Amino acid sequence: MDKERIKNLLTNRRFMPWLWIALGAVSALCKMKAHNNFDIFRYVFYNTWQETSLYAPSTDGGFWDLNHYGPFFSMIIAPFAVVPEWLGLILWCTCLAAFLYWAVGRYSSISVSGGGAPNGKEGIMLPFIVWFCAHELLTALFMQQFNVAIAGIILLSYYFVEKERDEYATLFIVIGTLVKIYGIVGLAFLFFSRHKTRYILSLILWSVLLFCLPMLISSPEYQLQEYREWIECLGGKNGENVLSRAQNISLLGLVRKIGYACSVGHTAFMSATAGDIPIDMNNWWMRRYSDIWLIASGMAVMANGYFRISQWKNRAFRETVLAAVLMFVCLFSTGTESSGYIIAIIGCVIWYCCAPWRRSKADIALLVLVFIVTSMSPSDLFPRYIRQEFIQPYALKALPVALIWMKLCEELRTKDYRG
Repeated sequence: MDKERIKNLLTNRRFMPWLWIALGAVSALCKMKAHNNFDIFRYVFYNTWQETSLYAPSTDGGFWDLNHYGPFFSMIIAPFAVVPEWLGLILWCTCLAAFLYWAVGRYSSISVSGGGAPNGKEGIMLPFIVWFCAHELLTALFMQQFNVAIAGIILLSYYFVEKERDEYATLFIVIGTLVKIYGIVGLAFLFFSRHKTRYILSLILWSVLLFCLPMLISSPEYQLQEYREWIECLGGKNGENVLSRAQNISLLGLVRKIGYACSVGHTAFMSATAGDIPIDMNNWWMRRYSDIWLIASGMAVMANGYFRISQWKNRAFRETVLAAVLMFVCLFSTGTESSGYIIAIIGCVIWYCCAPWRRSKADIALLVLVFIVTSMSPSDLFPRYIRQEFIQPYALKALPVALIWMKLCEELRTKDYRG
C-alpha cells in the first residue's frame, strides 16, 4: 500500500469514528468479568430509585470503591442500568467513545487548523486527536470512566459558545458540574460569548431543571440529602488522595509526593504510598506545604494571559484557552486518576495544532514526551520497573502535560494570535 493510500485511510472520516467505537466495544469485552466501576455506576440508579445513600459503603453493592459522582448521574446511567449488565457495559463504553468522537468532530469543524490555518496543519485536527489520543482513550474506557464524557462536555461547551448557541453550551456545563464538578471549567468561555445575558439566564435555568430532574425517580428531600452527602464525600476524598498512587496524578500530586519523598527517603515513601506504613502527617513537608499555593499560582499565571482582551477576537487565542482549561482540570485536582488524562491529552493536541505559527522542534519534543510518558507509561509497553518505582508513585505522568501547560501560559501572555 503506497503512502497516499495509507494517508487516505488514516484520515478517512468514515473510518475514524468506528475506530473509537471499536475501542469502546473491545474495552467492554475485555472487562466483561471484572468491571467494578460500572457496577458502582449502576447502583447510583438503583439507590436513587430506592432512596438509599449514594455514598455509603453498605449501599454500593459491596464493591471495593465508592461512588463519587453527583446525584444527577442517576439520570445519565439509568438507560445503561436497566438493561442486562453485559449489554449495559458494552453500550456504556461504546456510547462514551461515540460521544467524545462527536464532540471532537464538532470542535474540529470550527477549529483554526480545521481550515485555512497559516501553519501548514490545515485539516489535521480531527485525525491527529483520533490517532494520538487512541491509547489514552482505551486506558479510560478500560476503567469505564465518565472522564471520557467530561472531555467531550468541555469541548462542546466551547463549541456552542463559538456557534452562538449559548443555551446548549450551558446545558453541557451544568451536566458536567452536577456529575463531577469538572464541567464547571466551561465557565471560562463565558467572556467569549456574544450573548452573555442569554448565557447567564440559560445557565440558571438548566441548573434548576437538572437539579430537580432526579426527583422524578426519588423525592426532593432525598435529593437535598444526597447533595449534602456528596459535598461531604468529596471533602473526605480529597484528604485520602494526597499520597495515593491511584489518585492525585496531577501537578499537585507530583509536587506533594516528590517533596514528601525528599523529606523521608524513597524507601519510606514507597512503603507509605503502598499502605505498608502510615503517612507521617507530622512530617515538616506535610505540615508546611499546601496545595492552595500551587493552585493560586496556577490560576494567576493562566489569568495573566487569559485577560489579554485585545486577543479575544482571535480564534487561535480562544482555542489555546480551551487547551489550557483541558489541561488545568487534570493538573490542579487531587482527584485526578490516570484515566482522566484523556481530557488533558486532547488539550495538548489542540495546543500544538491551533497556533498560527509553525511549531518548533522543542514543541514537537514536548508532544512526543506527552505520548511516551503520559500516554504510554501505564501500559505494558513501558518498562515495568520505571513505571512502578517512579512514574506511578511520583505522579510523573503529569510532568509532560505540566511542561506544555506552562509553555502555553507563556504563549498566552506574549504571543500575537492573529492568523
